[in-house]
Amino acid sequence: MKGSQLTVFAANQSHRKSHMTVVEWILHTAKKAGIQGATVIEVSECIDAHGKYHAARFFELVDQPVVVTVAAEDGRIDALLDSLRHGGVQLFYTRCPIEYEVLGADAGEGGE
Repeated sequence: MKGSQLTVFAANQSHRKSHMTVVEWILHTAKKAGIQGATVIEVSECIDAHGKYHAARFFELVDQPVVVTVAAEDGRIDALLDSLRHGGVQLFYTRCPIEYEVLGADAGEGGE
């Protein structure tokens, strides 16, 4: 299948949207857009789109940067981006064209 990989960078976990963390809100919005899978990666350090340094510290993890990556057909990625744009949360993202597939004999059935 062909589609897009969308990577959303959330530089600060302490921000909230609709009583959820920004990451929870991104995942909830992705699910509403029909995207079935997402990967959340906690990053130790980053410089955001405005040049501000963020880092996870031992006593305070609220400033820990997080990356959310999803892959889906372009229509679902477009729907997700539209929702994120109108969500009132400042985010930076990258989007790349990809080919993707679920592998394995039972891939369509969720088997092991």
